[in-house]
Amino acid sequence: MLALLSVSDKRGLVPFAQGLVRRGFTILSTGGTLAALEAAQVPATKVSQHTGFPEILGGRVKTLHPKIHGGLLGRPSLASDKTELDAHDIAAISIVAVNLYPFRETVAKGATRDEAIEQIDIGGPAMVRASAKNADHVSIVVDPDDYPSVLAELERDGQVSAVTRRTLQRKAFGHTASYDAAIAAWLAEQETVAFPDALTLPFEKVQELRYGENPHQRGAFYRTPRRPAGPTVAFSSVLQGKELSYNNLLDLDAALGLVLEFPERPTAVIIKHNTPCGVACDDALVTAYRRARAIDEVSAFGGIVALNRAVDEVTATALAETFLEAVIAPSYDAMARQILAAKKNLRLLEAGEGLASVAARPTAQLDARSISGGLLVMDRDAVEPVSEWKQVSRRAPSPDELAALRFAWRVCKHVKSNAIVFSDGSHLLAVGGGQTSRVDSVKIAAGRGGNLLKGSAVASDAFFPFRDGLDAVAAAGASCVVQPGGSVRDAELIEAADEHGLAMLFTGVRHFRH
Repeated sequence: MLALLSVSDKRGLVPFAQGLVRRGFTILSTGGTLAALEAAQVPATKVSQHTGFPEILGGRVKTLHPKIHGGLLGRPSLASDKTELDAHDIAAISIVAVNLYPFRETVAKGATRDEAIEQIDIGGPAMVRASAKNADHVSIVVDPDDYPSVLAELERDGQVSAVTRRTLQRKAFGHTASYDAAIAAWLAEQETVAFPDALTLPFEKVQELRYGENPHQRGAFYRTPRRPAGPTVAFSSVLQGKELSYNNLLDLDAALGLVLEFPERPTAVIIKHNTPCGVACDDALVTAYRRARAIDEVSAFGGIVALNRAVDEVTATALAETFLEAVIAPSYDAMARQILAAKKNLRLLEAGEGLASVAARPTAQLDARSISGGLLVMDRDAVEPVSEWKQVSRRAPSPDELAALRFAWRVCKHVKSNAIVFSDGSHLLAVGGGQTSRVDSVKIAAGRGGNLLKGSAVASDAFFPFRDGLDAVAAAGASCVVQPGGSVRDAELIEAADEHGLAMLFTGVRHFRH
């Protein structure tokens, strides 16, 4: 009985090989895998000895040989295959453990193009695919975590069950598909091709979720094989709390995306049902959080919090005052951990210190959303330079008003359209969004903000189609407005702004969020 072992991920390799030898297998191996087995005194035969053909082209060709692929693809139960195998002295290979050159890890380190190309495995995928195709006769193991179960079946039954071989077959094709997708994505990056003709997205399952958006829907959490630059929810460390749900993950991503807009000062964001209900900046993180929570304490209950500075004891004490679903922050000091540990169900995520960096502000990455039978892909919405804003009203905004407009505009793009945000220069005052009419969004926000809106700034994610929305903004007490402009009624809107004494700026860019 032959087993072929050739792995870059050597976790569990030696115990697996030792178990196979105990079961009477002869092991074939190559390169670093062979060296690791020899160092552990596990008997193994070099592939070139088995094939009678040397490795060539600096090791690029090692296993591409009929004695290997015939052994992988041959069906001993089929008479004609058995005859050919015997005629050419080809022995069947029934156990294969192969995982591929570390291409993703290599490019993640900033390798040169030549270095990356050399980490594109050829023989490995060929062996994996051949073995998986012949799963009726071959057990192909690409994940070291599967070694114990394969050995257990061999020890118990003398063979690997058909059910296990089918499971390994599926994992094997997923392994090579993900690998090829990673290579294609990297090559597209090198050529700055944003939208390739064939888009294959490599994702790896982190966990199955208790359910999806609702209990009757199944759900799972996947992430990219390569950790992207900057903080992400998918690669944050979960420090404590209940298992993350589908909705938790959505809201955490919304909270993280918004808090990244404000790297300059300590900032707190509270999200409820994917909508900001509290945003505030301050010189102290605890004050920023308390101000954010005070904006809408009812909605903050059961909310998701994102913070862009390390959580200290006083901030943790404030967080513990309210029932929260989850908190994401760069880090937590020892006292903060101790205080929050008392909230056993509170999900605590640590995103890393990069979250507090100006460099962590979102850049134009790809954003994908599924539709029935397809996928929509676009650039992620990034903040454009404020310097390109154009004053269209007679009155220019004061420095304080301009700071408030900048704050409102950053928040606005994270609110569902039609989005209206009232703010001052350091915290959200009221928000209205997700409506089919922009004037309705204004009225909702105005009803929530009340007297707090006097002298406030307003951001609108798209132009006001009629002056009724701007009239409602002025009636609510706002003193200045920022909006994209571009309506056929812009002149009428500018006239209305001047009538109300509003300072109004056009950005030339809209921030729809459907």
